[in-house]
Parts: sequence; C-alpha cells; structure tokens
Amino acid sequence: MKFATRLLHNGNEIDPETGAASIPLYQTSTFHQSDLDHPGSYDYGRSGNPTRHALEQTLAELEGGCRGFAFASGMAAISTVLLLFSEGDRLIVSEDLYGGTYRLLTKVLPRLGIRADFVDTTDLDRVEASIGPDTRGIYIETPSNPTLKVTDLRGVSRLAKDHGLLTLVDNTFLTPCLQRPLEWGADLVIHSATKFISGHSDVVSGAVVVREKELAEEIAFLQNTLGSILGVQDSWLTLRGLKTLNARMAAAEAAADRIARELGRIPEVRQVYYTGLEDHPGHRLQAAQADGHGAVLSFDLGSEEMSRKVLSRVQLPLVAVSLGAVESILSWPARMSHAAMPREERLNRGVTDGLLRLSVGLEDPGDLLEDLEGAIRGRRIVSAGMEGRASVL
Repeated sequence: MKFATRLLHNGNEIDPETGAASIPLYQTSTFHQSDLDHPGSYDYGRSGNPTRHALEQTLAELEGGCRGFAFASGMAAISTVLLLFSEGDRLIVSEDLYGGTYRLLTKVLPRLGIRADFVDTTDLDRVEASIGPDTRGIYIETPSNPTLKVTDLRGVSRLAKDHGLLTLVDNTFLTPCLQRPLEWGADLVIHSATKFISGHSDVVSGAVVVREKELAEEIAFLQNTLGSILGVQDSWLTLRGLKTLNARMAAAEAAADRIARELGRIPEVRQVYYTGLEDHPGHRLQAAQADGHGAVLSFDLGSEEMSRKVLSRVQLPLVAVSLGAVESILSWPARMSHAAMPREERLNRGVTDGLLRLSVGLEDPGDLLEDLEGAIRGRRIVSAGMEGRASVL
C-alpha cells in the first residue's frame, strides 16, 4: 500500500474491543489484574496504555521499524535515547542541529561523562576521521535545523555499522511521509511529534522508532524507568493529527517550493536555504534518499535589523517557535530555537542574526508571498480581518 493509504489502514486504526473508528481515550492510571499468574498486556499507565500503544505501533509501521515509543516531548525522546550511552562514551553529532539538542549535549550529558564531537556530517571523510576508540554513536539531523544541510543516510549508516556504532536520526523535518531513515540502515529515528506529525499546534509530543528488537527493549526499559511518557489525551490528539499528514505535507511542500523560489528573486534576501532548489548543495542527495523536500525553508536577510523589521511587519505567519503546523510559522533561530547556542558557535554554523526560518502551512501561497515580500520591502499590507493583529505587531 502507498503511504497515504497506510496512514489510515495500518492495523491500529480500529479499536479491537468495540470496533470504534477512533481509538478511545483510555483515561486510566492502572488496570485490574484478573489473573495474577498471567497478567494482561497493561498493568500501570506509565508502562503502557492502549491509546498510546496504538500511536506507537502506527509510528513503527509508518517508519518501517519493529517498535515505536511516544514521549512527553521531542526533547524527552532525545534525552531518553541519549541515555543509551554511558560515562566515557563519545558521540559524533551533526554540527548544525536544533539548539535544544545542543544544550542537552553540552550542558547536561557532560555531567554524566558523555561527550559530543560536533562534525560536518555532510562530509563522510570528516565523520570517519572523527571516530575514536570511545565513539559509540552518530547522531544526525537531515535536513538540518535551520540551514538544511543534507547528510548521506546510507553512507553514515554504513560507516557506523563498520565501526560498531549506533546511527540515530532526527527525522522531524520530513517525517516518514517523505523520508524513512531506517530503510537506509539507521538504527533509530527520533521525532518532535509536536511538529508535522501532530500538525495543529495543539499538542507537545515526541516519538522514537527502532529498527531491531534488542535496541527496542533498551528504549522500552529507559522509557518505563524514566517515566517520560506521552499522556493519553496527547496520544489521541497526535493520532488524530497523524491521519492527515500526507495531505498536509503535499500541500505545504508545494507552497514551500514556490515561496523559496520567489524569495530568491527578492534583492533584499541574501540567501535561501531549501533542498528543493537545484543550486542547494544537498539537492541531488536529498532527491535520491527521500520522497520530497518538505515544508521548511530558511532565508538570510543580512542583519538583525532586517530580521526585526520583517518579524514586526508580517501578518499571516505566526511569529513563534516551533514548526510543522497548519498555520505558517516564522521564527528567528538566533533568538528562539538556537538561543542556547553561543553566538560564535551559531555564526560558525551559519545561524546568523539575519536568518529567519519559515515553516510553510496551508494558507494560499500567493497570500503568503505577498505578505512576506511586503514585510521585506517595507510595505505593510493590512488585510481584512487582520487590523487588530497588525496593530499589536
């Protein structure tokens, strides 16, 4: 079956007890054990819940893994995964990645003796040269956040396997709709399911999908031990949002491609980062290892002053953190997602004060373009119904 069909017909869409077309919310913390010698599948809400289980199994099916896990947030998922490692272990990590992950790797895990070596993972020779006797895993984002660098999934996974390392991939930007890292040899996939998977800015959630049973058992142990689970209400909301993922991604990706090309024609825009553009360094690799380019792009306006002006003028996108929602979201990485990263580190990674990241939603792309171009060129266009919001901005 094609992905769009599997979203709706994956073995987890109908409640096995009642036949309900929507998995019920099993709002319970504990479960009666009718046979002490042969307990049922569920005993305590932290260890398992039927609503959460349906979401976890759906995600595993869509990513092509053996088992999925739902967490309280994307950072809860990332933190749990990185606790697979122990004192003295080192990780090779994509140098261009989400600021919250950078904060965890530089401020928290070193207390436990776990160290990160930040490397340009688009260069496999550099990755291999960075592997040492204490290296235990390779953690990548591809495309990366926010400059959309593309890492060779098959190449990194093969390199990791040759050296007995784990390959961990943050797949938030593309979701299994467009990219399935496990098919290229990765061991584990992570999502901030708050983003495209849920898709409606109404839930915070995270997800992990694992390829092999042995590693899945380790993640299950950590999830249960740490208690970093997704609650039942949020599990249900994430399941509901997931059903429209294919339709949302298709519309948003088409709009993102158009907007990226048009932004590149505006003189005030210094550079556009979007893997769908033919001149993007990772364009061909992205086309080879994924089914699309996604709905996130970044563009550099050259200065903090221009960033502030544009953010104060736009009307349609939310000016906010996060991405992947039905409404477009315009964010300022230097002050939002990457604020935890020292300025020098940000600049070395191309996260300048003039860089804005746009997550394209489901608005008409022509309206978005008119709004963005007007904001960039200093023409504030107040549309019907937006007068109050424009005055606030």
